[in-house]
Amino acid sequence: MDSKKRTSLSPEISGWIERYIHYLLAKSFSLYTVRNYVQPLKEFFSFVKWQQCKEPKIEECRDYLYFLCKRPDLKPSSIRVRFAALRSFFNFFYREKKINKESPFSQVMLPKPDRNLPRYLSLEQVQALLNAPQKKWEKEKEKGKKSRWNEWQWKRDQAWLETLYGAGLRVGELSSLKRKNFFPSDLALLVEGKRKKERYCILGEVATASLCSYLESCPFESEFLFVSSRGKPLTPRFFQLSLKEYLAIAGLDQSISPHKLRHTFATHLLEGGADLRSIQELLGHAHLSTTQIYTAVSAEHLKESYFRTHPRA
Repeated sequence: MDSKKRTSLSPEISGWIERYIHYLLAKSFSLYTVRNYVQPLKEFFSFVKWQQCKEPKIEECRDYLYFLCKRPDLKPSSIRVRFAALRSFFNFFYREKKINKESPFSQVMLPKPDRNLPRYLSLEQVQALLNAPQKKWEKEKEKGKKSRWNEWQWKRDQAWLETLYGAGLRVGELSSLKRKNFFPSDLALLVEGKRKKERYCILGEVATASLCSYLESCPFESEFLFVSSRGKPLTPRFFQLSLKEYLAIAGLDQSISPHKLRHTFATHLLEGGADLRSIQELLGHAHLSTTQIYTAVSAEHLKESYFRTHPRA
């Protein structure tokens, strides 16, 4: 943002943002989501340089949109996220002030969203990734006493990779899994998703066996399913960094995020014949439209297969 546009927020605006944060937390939004909703507010209020929280005019909304569109580092999807946060805040502001009108941010025509299809791994790539913890362990054994790794740790890492892919979890959901919510006889997990909404996730027999093997060898008693070498719950950051290491061992692109395994889970289910409603439930999507992007991925895959194999293509 242009340094001339920057200004510190007034106490009144800071107070309203604090009230909004409490409102989001009361609605069970995660801290990550709250941060993503609040940052655009601070940017906007610094841009308009208001000292009081007031009703924005449509011209101010359009000026801000024009400013964002000129920024080369922002994609249309990022601009849309910012305006969604602003719409949400001002709807909250109007309700609190008992103003019966719609936010002018809803009247601004936004750039069309990006149509990038989710990246996903092939079955061969997934298998290579799932084999990576054991490969690491085999090298660690050669170090003997110099190794900082124990056998239960490679079993743990294979288990969480199997679970991340096998259940299509978000990395935040993976880090918050509890032992009491793992039901091996049912091949299932009880997962707490966004806004603390619970859902049952099905696990395959391979992932379930991997989890059981890890838990039998884990030396710590903890309410959390996955723990560190000190028995503390593993963080999303741990999973992100460990995934990079295992991608490197498997010879795969290290920029692949844990969320790409979630995309892979959904795409493989769809290509295997699962219906969209079932995938929606397994992913914990509130709306079917969110899940429908995977139909485009599957269609693209079918198109590639056709042109690669059909004799008249």
